[in-house]
Amino acid sequence: MHPIAHYRTITRHRHLVCRYCMRLGLVYQGLTHDLSKYAPVEFWNGARYYQGTRSPNDMERKATGMSQAWLHHKGRNRHHFEYWVDYVLLPEGKITYAGNPMPMKYVAEMFCDRIAASRVYQGENYTDDKPYEYFMNARDDIDGLMHPDTARELETMLTVLKEKGEDAAFAYVRRRLRRDRRRRGAGLLLHHRGELT
Repeated sequence: MHPIAHYRTITRHRHLVCRYCMRLGLVYQGLTHDLSKYAPVEFWNGARYYQGTRSPNDMERKATGMSQAWLHHKGRNRHHFEYWVDYVLLPEGKITYAGNPMPMKYVAEMFCDRIAASRVYQGENYTDDKPYEYFMNARDDIDGLMHPDTARELETMLTVLKEKGEDAAFAYVRRRLRRDRRRRGAGLLLHHRGELT
């Protein structure tokens, strides 16, 4: 049981994401990022399965067959693509699962989250290509669960980070957020005028 080390890890991660979100103008999201990690089910399971080099949810999953902390976490944090996964009833009555497109502000927060997690867990070994590598290594496993548009957006953001560095990546994400706000604003205006139903 490592409650102090776990507390330090999740708090360092939260502070990094908060700083990154502030760079993107996502103030509220930065301030409220991952607050559920301090809830008893997440915090104490995280302390129990703490390793310091990766998410304790993986170790909890190996030890018990599931992660109660993760189930609690993903249902309360919209920056995780799993929050947006729903079941689909197929014509023959079977059920499958599919991801829905994430709003851009949550894709941007997911981008920040992945950089912060890589920095915390990689420590001195962190380089700007680590978040991209992590995403690409899991790509086959999440195919179909993460909506293709969301996957494309995140991959592009992480590619810019890998190829051009942090400043260029944050500039790119800020432009994407501005474009998305303008697009949504135009849609609301058309809807208000009755031109969009």
